[in-house]
Amino acid sequence: MSARCRWWFAVLMAMVFPAAASDLTIERIVGDPALAGLTPRAVKVSPDGRRVGFLRGREEDQHQLDLWSYDIADGALKRRVDSKSLAPHEELSATERARRERERTADFHGILDYDWAPDSRHLLITLGGNLYLYDLQVAGDSALRQLTHGAEPVIDPHVSPRGRYVSFVRNQDLWVIELATGTERRLTRDGGGSVHNAESEFVAQEELAEPKGYWWAPDDSLIAFKRFDESGVPIARRFDIFADRVEVVEQRYPAAGEQNVAVRLGVVAPDGSEAKSIDLGADSDIYLARVDWLPDARQLAFQRLSRSQRQLDLVLVDVRTHAQRVVLSETSPVWVDVTDDLRFLKSQPAFVWSSTRTGNRHLYLYGLDGRQRQVLTAGEWNVDEVSAIDEPAGLVYFTSNRDSVTEKQIYTATLDGRNATKPHRISRGDGWHEPQFPTQAKRIALYVDRYSDPATPPQASIHAADGSRLAWIEENRLDSGHPYWVYRDRHAIPEFGTLKADDGQLLYYSVLKPPGFDPNRRYPVYLSVYGGPGVQNLKREWPRGTELFDQVMAQHGYIVFRLDNRGSARRARSFTDAIHGRLGDVEVRDQLIGVRWLQQQPWVDSKRVGVFGWSYGGYMTLMLLAKASDHIAAGAAVAPVTDFRLYDTAYTERYLGLPKDNPQGYADSAVFSVLDGLRSPLFLAHGMADDNVLFTNSTRLMSELQMRGVAFDLMTYPGAKHGLSTPQMKRHVFEAIQRFFDTKMPATVP
Repeated sequence: MSARCRWWFAVLMAMVFPAAASDLTIERIVGDPALAGLTPRAVKVSPDGRRVGFLRGREEDQHQLDLWSYDIADGALKRRVDSKSLAPHEELSATERARRERERTADFHGILDYDWAPDSRHLLITLGGNLYLYDLQVAGDSALRQLTHGAEPVIDPHVSPRGRYVSFVRNQDLWVIELATGTERRLTRDGGGSVHNAESEFVAQEELAEPKGYWWAPDDSLIAFKRFDESGVPIARRFDIFADRVEVVEQRYPAAGEQNVAVRLGVVAPDGSEAKSIDLGADSDIYLARVDWLPDARQLAFQRLSRSQRQLDLVLVDVRTHAQRVVLSETSPVWVDVTDDLRFLKSQPAFVWSSTRTGNRHLYLYGLDGRQRQVLTAGEWNVDEVSAIDEPAGLVYFTSNRDSVTEKQIYTATLDGRNATKPHRISRGDGWHEPQFPTQAKRIALYVDRYSDPATPPQASIHAADGSRLAWIEENRLDSGHPYWVYRDRHAIPEFGTLKADDGQLLYYSVLKPPGFDPNRRYPVYLSVYGGPGVQNLKREWPRGTELFDQVMAQHGYIVFRLDNRGSARRARSFTDAIHGRLGDVEVRDQLIGVRWLQQQPWVDSKRVGVFGWSYGGYMTLMLLAKASDHIAAGAAVAPVTDFRLYDTAYTERYLGLPKDNPQGYADSAVFSVLDGLRSPLFLAHGMADDNVLFTNSTRLMSELQMRGVAFDLMTYPGAKHGLSTPQMKRHVFEAIQRFFDTKMPATVP
C-alpha cells in the first residue's frame, strides 16, 4: 500500500471509528496532515480583484506547496500548478537555500512564491530554479509556459508593473525577459565573486527585513538595483559538519564592529543600456534600507540608515538629472526602526510615513516638501503596519494593537486626520488578524483576512472594505473532519494576565494549565521564553508549528508559562528601549518577576521551574540559569547566542552600539560574564552547519563549562542550519527536550 493510500485509509478509519480525546505527541506535531488544517499561505489578491491566489500544502505532505486560486464570483477553488508533477526532483542552489534560511521557509519545497501579472490573467512561479508563466485562460499542460531553461538557477523573479517583462537574478547579475518576443537580456555585467547585483546582502535580509535587491519603475522604463561588494567583509571560516563529511565554508560574515558590504544604488533600463549610479552620500558606511519609486516614475526614493542606526534619511532623487534632496530625517538616541510603511500618493504630492517620535508608532501625512500635513493616528497604542491606502475614499488601512496588546486588529483612519485618536476597527472577532489587500487597485473593494484565536485554527475569508465577510476561502472548522479534532478536548486555552516590571510597566503573560487541572496539586512549570527585541512571544492566536509543543507539555502535566519582557515588540518605546546598551539584564529581571509570581501560586511546585528557549531564547535560558539557578531548576537552550561579539553587525550594534564604544556593555551581555552562577542542569542543542548563530557560540560555551567542571547534556545535529528545518530533526530535538525535563523535574500525568 502506498503512503498516500495508507493516509486515506487512516482518515476513513477515523471517520468510521471516531477516536476518543487523545494526548498530542511530538511525532504528530511534525507529521502530516498539518494539525492547523490546510490553510492558505502567501495569499495575494489579483490586480483586478476577481481572484485570490495562494499556496497550500498537501494532506500527505504539508511542506510541499502547490499554487491554488479562488474565484470570487463563483467560489471555485482550484489547484493551478501541481509542484510535485512539474518538478519531481527539485534541486536548490546554495544561494537559494541560504535565501530560504533568511526568509524562514527552509522547511518547505515546491512553489514558495509567485507573482500576479498586471493583466490578472498570468502568474509567475519559480520551481526547480526555472521560471514558468501560468495562463489562467488556458486549460491543461498548455497553461504553463517555461521561460528559462538554463542550468544556472534564478532567484527573486518579478513581472514588471506594465507586464512587458519578467526580471530575475542569475549568477549575481540582473536579467530580463521581454515577454512578447522571449528575448532574454543581461542588464548588469560585473556580478560574480564578491560583487552582487540586484541582491540584498546578508544583514539586510536577516536584520532589516529587506529580501529584495531591485525595484521596477511604475512605467517599466527603469529598474533601480542594489550593488554590493563584500570583499571588505571578514571571512568567517565555518566548518559545516555533516553525517558523512566536513565542509569548510568561507562565509563573509560581518560580526559586530567589523566592516559591512560596500553598497551602491544604480538604475538601468530594460533595453540593456548602460547603468547609472545614484549618489548615496558622503558617508559610505551606511545601510541602504529601502528603495521606492514615486508614482510618476521620474523620482526615486531611498532610505539611508546610518551605521549607528540612530538616523534614517528619506532621500528623493530625480532620475533624469540625479538632483536629490533629503525630505525627512528620523533620529533617536537609541535606534530608529525601519519599516515598510512609506506610501507615496497618486492624487497629491504627499506620502504616508510612520514614526515612533511620540513614544508609540503612528502614521503621518507629509508633503514632498518635507512638511508634515496631518497626524493620521495618535494615542497610547501602536500601529503595526500600513496595509493599504484608498485615495478616492481618503482612507488608510492598517493593523494595530489598539484594543489589546495581545491582539492584532484591522482599522481605518482618514487621510485628513479627523479620526486620528479613534480609528475605525473593521475586523470582527477578538484574536489575530493578518489581512492581504490588493496592491494595485485604485479603490479598495475587498481584502482577504487570515484569522485565528487560541481556540480557532487559522481561517481565510474574503471581506468587503467595511470588514463584512463576503465568502470563505477556507473556513477550517474544528469538526470531526479536522486533523486536530481528536486532540480538541485536551487542548488547553491560555489564561492571560499582567504583572508589573520594576519600572511600573505592564508585563503580559499567559498560563496553560494541564487538562483536569487540580488547584490543590503542585505542578512543575515549563517556561517558554524568547525575550529578544523585535519579537512578540505572547499572541492571542492559534499556536504556529512547533508552538504546539506547549500543548504537549501541558498535557504531560506541566504548567506552561510565557511572558513578554521589556524589549519585546509592539510596545511603546519606553518598553522596547529598556534593553539598549546591555542585553540579558532587564529581560532576565522581567522573566524572574514572572517566575517569582508563579512560585507564590498554591498550584505551583516552586522547586520545579524549568526554562526553554531557541536562538535569543536560548541565550535567555543560559542567562536565567547563570543569574538565577536558585529559582530555575533546569534549562534547555537551542542554538543560543553566547557572546554578541560573535553575532552580526546590524542586529547587535542596533542594541549595543559598536564594541569600541561600549566594551563594558558587550562584556556584561555575554553569557561568560556570569557563567560561574550556572549550577542547574543544562541541555544544549545546536545545528552543526548554522550560518546565522554560528556553531562557535556553542563550542565556546562547551569549552568554558568543561573548564569549570560543569556537566551538561549535549545534542548536535549534523548538517543542520539554525532552524533544524527537517521534521525528523524537529521531532528529535523536542523529544530530547521533553525527556530532559521529565528527568530533571518530572511531572505526574493527570
